[in-house]
Amino acid sequence: MHFPYRLSILLFYFCLLSIVGCQSKAGQDLPQESRISQANLKASCPYLTKDHQGNPVLCWVQAQDTTGNYLLMYARSLDGGNTFEKPVAVPTSQGVYPHDENLSKILFKKNGDILAMFAVQNPNPDNSYAGLVKYTQSFDAGKTWTQPRQLAQDAENSIDERYFDITLLPTGEIAAIWLDSRKNTPKEGSSLYFSSTTNRDGFTYEKVIDQQLCQCCRTDLFVDGKGQLHAAYRAILNDSIRDMMHLVSADNGQTFAPRERISVDNWAIKGCPHTGPTLAWNQSGLHAAWYTMGGGSGVFYSHKSAADAFAPREAVSQLPSAKHPQLTCFGENQLALVWDEQIPSSKQFNSRIGLQIRNATGKPVQQTYLTADSSSATHPVVLGLSASKILVAYTQKQGEKSEVWYKVVETTPKKEL
Repeated sequence: MHFPYRLSILLFYFCLLSIVGCQSKAGQDLPQESRISQANLKASCPYLTKDHQGNPVLCWVQAQDTTGNYLLMYARSLDGGNTFEKPVAVPTSQGVYPHDENLSKILFKKNGDILAMFAVQNPNPDNSYAGLVKYTQSFDAGKTWTQPRQLAQDAENSIDERYFDITLLPTGEIAAIWLDSRKNTPKEGSSLYFSSTTNRDGFTYEKVIDQQLCQCCRTDLFVDGKGQLHAAYRAILNDSIRDMMHLVSADNGQTFAPRERISVDNWAIKGCPHTGPTLAWNQSGLHAAWYTMGGGSGVFYSHKSAADAFAPREAVSQLPSAKHPQLTCFGENQLALVWDEQIPSSKQFNSRIGLQIRNATGKPVQQTYLTADSSSATHPVVLGLSASKILVAYTQKQGEKSEVWYKVVETTPKKEL
């Protein structure tokens, strides 16, 4: 039996509204949220990590006054992310530049040493929008900090370095990657540099591990459960295609296997989307999420097992405005994926934070929204806390206000009565 054309259209829109209604309903019972940044002063750029004792740590960039004087702040939680101690400033981070995609970060070594890495502006005749990456260390639990140093060893020729990431190696040292203006080709794009620390001497060497990268997208660097080091980034292919790439090292960054393409999106664009990839690992393999407008727009997910290639991508959100994904593994090999997306029909162009839980094999089992439609929440980050709880932080904007908020989310689906 064939439906009349108009009836078919009506049924289509009815189904579409039903789907959107179910997702909106899922976001009505929102977990309690808390503001960690100081009221009435601009704050943004949250980043989550753990200290050497396994306690959650949240850092962000905070204005110290109304003139735009920013510092990197951090706070530690001793109760599993429910509350945080009084925020502490990193005094040697003067000049830190708040950029939601070029996140400033803090990392703890196994011995308790702390390294803070942050972005500063570096306008010059070649690039008025250039920046630098600097780092400072504390060897006494944050009481004192070393003078900031530029990440690049060749500071004279490195005039633009940004979009870095850091991770703790199995050796106890810290590894870093970043986008750098130094290159041996006239073609568009940045080079991808790698470095690692040596004891308390900071970063002592550097090398190029890839070239022709998209200049303004976040990179991702992490170590999996087997001790392998992974890097993900947006490359420029054939001079115009900006797709996601993956590198892996089995020897703490001394060598890297040939790069592989995460997904053949073939997104041809003369510009930078300012939204990078994210990786996670569990016993079923490597998992990735990213934003693209190639062959469809929005956030997509893929995974790979062992030496297999990445599986065909899957759309995460129904909305093409979904961007800035962040992915982590927690509990019994579960995956938590967060992102931001514009709220449909919002006259204020508000955005909300989406959350999707996937099981050990990457199959989605739960999806909801974490923030209300009345505000604008962007650039979420996520950290696993326990078998069923995760910690999510994000920047929330309303009018001229810009604040950092966080919430603990119970991921176990509620049983129906």
